[in-house]
Amino acid sequence: MAGVKAIVALSFSGAIGLAFLMLGCALEDYAIYDSDATSIACRELAYFFTTGIVASAFGFPVIPGGLVLAGNAVIFLTIQGFFLVFGRGDDFSWEQR
Repeated sequence: MAGVKAIVALSFSGAIGLAFLMLGCALEDYAIYDSDATSIACRELAYFFTTGIVASAFGFPVIPGGLVLAGNAVIFLTIQGFFLVFGRGDDFSWEQR
């Protein structure tokens, strides 16, 4: 039961984090930044980090998906190789006589 509570808590915190991320990108500035070069550089840096976070939110799931597909291919090729190497010369057959 502790595992389920942990998963629910992590899901909830992830949803809250995504909500904060969307609100941070969607809400207006309300003119709280100065117009000097330092604040413009800070704003551009914030845009850069936000873009990295959003891109990684879509890019990271692709990487595990590719790893799962590669792992499945290796496992199934290993099983096929096992049957090719050790399956020859066996008198066993699935056919009923």
